[in-house]
Amino acid sequence: MGIDFGTKRVGVALSDETSQYAFPHAVIENIGMTRVVDEIVKICQAENVSQIVLGESRGFDGKENDIMKKVHKFKSELQSKLSVPIVLEPEFMTSAEAGRLQGSRSDLLDASAAALILKSYIDKNK
Repeated sequence: MGIDFGTKRVGVALSDETSQYAFPHAVIENIGMTRVVDEIVKICQAENVSQIVLGESRGFDGKENDIMKKVHKFKSELQSKLSVPIVLEPEFMTSAEAGRLQGSRSDLLDASAAALILKSYIDKNK
């Protein structure tokens, strides 16, 4: 599973059974950490997720940006409810890239950004 964490929406992507491809799956409105974590746990259980790849957001200077505090908290909350490994994957402008690829009006834009994060991780770890 790939996750693009955002303060308004959280994009979720899944890979195929061979872990070669990444597909947009869902967008969860971020109206509270507990709700988002619960939704991710449900998806993990329903889809037999064995690992989570969480986008690591950094600024142009390479340093963690403001959202990373929330990402670390989110990762910790997820880890307390799931026994699967959660790894960070650097992401840079994935939402902008997803918008460029499919148009910015797609309702799965954040899930597409998550798919880009997951695909990057898959490609690096073949």
